[in-house]
Amino acid sequence: MILTVLGARPQFIKAAAVSRALQSAGIDEIVLHTGQHFDHEMDRIFFDELDMPYPRYNLNAGGGSHAVQTAKMLEGIERVMLDLKPDKMLVYGDTNSTLAAALAAAKLSVPIAHVEAGLRSYNMNMPEEVNRKLTDHASRYLFCPSNDAADNLKQEGIIEGVHVVGDVMLDAFQLFRSSYKAKPLPEGLTEGDFMLFTLHRPSNTDDQSRLSSIITALGSLDLPVVWPVHPRVKQALDVLGIPGNVRLLPAQSYLSMMRLLAAAYGLITDSGGMQKEAYWAKTKCITLRDETEWVETLKNGWNQLVTSPERLKHVIDTVPGEWLPLYGDGNASIRIADVLK
Repeated sequence: MILTVLGARPQFIKAAAVSRALQSAGIDEIVLHTGQHFDHEMDRIFFDELDMPYPRYNLNAGGGSHAVQTAKMLEGIERVMLDLKPDKMLVYGDTNSTLAAALAAAKLSVPIAHVEAGLRSYNMNMPEEVNRKLTDHASRYLFCPSNDAADNLKQEGIIEGVHVVGDVMLDAFQLFRSSYKAKPLPEGLTEGDFMLFTLHRPSNTDDQSRLSSIITALGSLDLPVVWPVHPRVKQALDVLGIPGNVRLLPAQSYLSMMRLLAAAYGLITDSGGMQKEAYWAKTKCITLRDETEWVETLKNGWNQLVTSPERLKHVIDTVPGEWLPLYGDGNASIRIADVLK
């Protein structure tokens, strides 16, 4: 039996594909939700619309500092593991939930399978970079989305148990393509006539002057900007003016967000997963970060790193070059299930 630990929106999406493959392979899986994301639009709606069984366990461990949150998760996950005695622990990505699950499993000598292993931004100021590196070094099975990710592991001396399988988010993107394409756009939006914008990283949201400069830059754009607001950003916006061309939306479900992304002229984001989703949707992307762990998306200008918000207006109309397939063929989940079986 495999215990899968989830806690955040991207992990729900990945698990929607992998859990199907595990079931098809005859592998018993029990899902634990740490409660890292506890807003309905960031949580239960994903399980409902992606037709996933709701987790058997929910720790409700969201909120608090990184240390407090991780400690609550670690204690709760260990308690469940002692009860279930799983054969393997399956974790995704680079969240606090990922690290807590990996630590709990390592202390109990349960083999860890890490989906999205080997990603590196080489910025240790990012909590995600710390989480993914520690998880990789504790894992028995390392499922990499690309050869570059496997090379990163090799440079750190990790060779055993490394499998280049492709990206499970591509599996989900293809699996639910017909579902999101059938959804209508919000009233007043037209295909290709707006920019989609998302923001959630503390480096962009927790410094009010930085956030203010980003919002000012959005106001300078000649296109309407559609902004589904992440729950952690809502409070900060209460004290900042929103430009007239910026339309705020509540946090969106996966299918609704993919519909917006496919229809947008371009994406401005600081999300890791949405850089890939934009690439697969053939929607050009501007990433408000100094670096990206998804370096392959930078090729041919489909994704551009922009540090200074003032540059948004100057790069928004750049034309990407040739589009080439990235991160596998949409069968990563099947390969993962085959290895674990």
